[in-house]
Amino acid sequence: MQRIRLRYTKRGRLRFTSHRDFQRAFERALRRAEVPMAYSAGFTPHPKVSYANAAPTGTGSEAEYLEIALTQARDPEKLRLLLDESLPAGLDVVDAVEARTSGLADRLTASVWELRLDGVEAAEAERAVAAFNTAEAVEVQRTTKNGLRTFDARPAVVHLETHSEPADRPTDQPCAILRLVVRHVTPAVRPDDVLSGLRAVADLAPPVPAAVTRLAQGLLDEETGTVTDPLAPDREAAEAHSTAEPTAAAKAPA
Repeated sequence: MQRIRLRYTKRGRLRFTSHRDFQRAFERALRRAEVPMAYSAGFTPHPKVSYANAAPTGTGSEAEYLEIALTQARDPEKLRLLLDESLPAGLDVVDAVEARTSGLADRLTASVWELRLDGVEAAEAERAVAAFNTAEAVEVQRTTKNGLRTFDARPAVVHLETHSEPADRPTDQPCAILRLVVRHVTPAVRPDDVLSGLRAVADLAPPVPAAVTRLAQGLLDEETGTVTDPLAPDREAAEAHSTAEPTAAAKAPA
């Protein structure tokens, strides 16, 4: 059995795709691409696909991950191209590696998010960010299946700052852009929780819903506060294996 790890995106209108909708679309893509999937046992076998920490419905993402199990070995890049062609535009498979290490989900400990706040002046956003960063606690509320829950969103936010609008995207309307790094904790702190926190500490209330995009997710480097590529260990293991094979062949007796 071979395991392949994939990174895929949710872009444009496809950001409103629910996780269940994506699962259905992806399983159709597996059938169209004639991927030799491994299936679970039991009365209702299903393809062995492991999804990891999917982004909330309505948010875009450049860094969603999953793992599939195959009964026959396939070249990861060729498989990626086949699956990408079989999915609708916006759900794009952008990276693929053979799984050569364990614990992909354990390497998804933080996310980098971008929040586009149309109608908000940059100075107003900077004031709110400063208030959030200096606050000892930022209590927010979220409705759950067990009712209204109050929790502190501040400890999960590793980094929060404002960014300038790209020069090639001029606009007549003000627009503030926030970048934040958030730890994956329990309860999960989502971008909308951070927006609720900004409203609580600085009365920041965008006139229209924020456009939210996950730019990256992976292992948090505590020293630098950056998020590393979770597929890098598999690439490094594959490179080490390919380097070792010629060496072993050279040492083999004639």
